[in-house]
Amino acid sequence: MAMNNETEVRVWDPLVRIFHWTLVAAFTIAYVTEEEWMDLHVWAGYIVAGLIVFRTVWGVIGPKHARFSDFLFSPATTRAYLKDMLSLRETRYLGHNPAGGAMVVA
Repeated sequence: MAMNNETEVRVWDPLVRIFHWTLVAAFTIAYVTEEEWMDLHVWAGYIVAGLIVFRTVWGVIGPKHARFSDFLFSPATTRAYLKDMLSLRETRYLGHNPAGGAMVVA
């Protein structure tokens, strides 16, 4: 019987997961209903706005990996990470790596 030494680590808390998928759904609804169902389009926009407010607050007071401070890296750290990534020897991170953090900021 083979044993698996890898353990599953859940990095993102349930509220971050729900936020991401609800944002995808609300944005899609707003995009699809732009001309046909204006009331639904407007409500989807309100939901997106509310989600952004929630995520901004959660990014300050939430658990470690939900906080903005967890994925904001210096430009030097980001450049070094990208260089290491190109040579296939990048450091592994729980949560966002420096390149992912830079994409969030962008």
